Amino acid sequence: MAWYDDEFPAYVSVRERRARASLKAAGLSRQGRTLAPVKIDGLKIARTFWGQAWCTHLERYSDFSNRLPRGRSYARNGSVIDLQLSTGQVRALVSGSSVYEVTIDIEPLKKARWASLVDACTGQIDSVIELLSGKLSDGVMQLLCDPLAGLFPSSTQLELDCSCPDSARLCKHLAAVLYGVGARLDREPELLFVLRGVDQFDLVGDAAGAGLSQRTAAAEVDRDELASIFGIELEPAAAPVKAKPGRRKPAARAKTARPVRRPRARSK
Repeated sequence: MAWYDDEFPAYVSVRERRARASLKAAGLSRQGRTLAPVKIDGLKIARTFWGQAWCTHLERYSDFSNRLPRGRSYARNGSVIDLQLSTGQVRALVSGSSVYEVTIDIEPLKKARWASLVDACTGQIDSVIELLSGKLSDGVMQLLCDPLAGLFPSSTQLELDCSCPDSARLCKHLAAVLYGVGARLDREPELLFVLRGVDQFDLVGDAAGAGLSQRTAAAEVDRDELASIFGIELEPAAAPVKAKPGRRKPAARAKTARPVRRPRARSK
């Protein structure tokens, strides 16, 4: 437990934290804010490849080791009442002795590092389904999850901020949010690529020769299969707009350019 101005903070039970979280969430909802809480069933925070890979990578940070257990507890008991992920940033609300605001800035993946990963994976990942569901060869898994050269950020690439009074770099609220990211990747694995500022389609198929047709094909994968894998409902794809019947206007004839007449050279 951390020291706050040379005193231990007052203990707040899980039941009380949940009650405070519910009150805070209700107030924010009335203000028009849409919350995305972290919900974990059972003791296991992440169950899919990408969620587990994130948590495993997180636990490699030796400078985080003494705070991670409290963070796991907070993540499991529903203390993370809002978690928003965007390119290079995580924003969250965590209920503790109060409701704290958490911000984590993540350095974008270096272009050279991403290019190296894309080159190494060229031709080894056949579809976006295969990529996002983690059905990859051992070699590709090792490349993407490499602690130094893979997709995941190092500890030094994280800028951590929490509104709580704990002076430690990683408080239990921040640790809970980091675990919450792992839980969120279970349902939305594509958010890992959003966080790192890269395009997962670069890894699919023959990246060196993939153009618009490759991206279109990858984007039009079986939506029912995606929904069944991640347990989510996908909005139906927009139907193509049909042209209204009517007479077509005749195509305008291209004007024939007249040859440019150059002045004749005068004889001397």
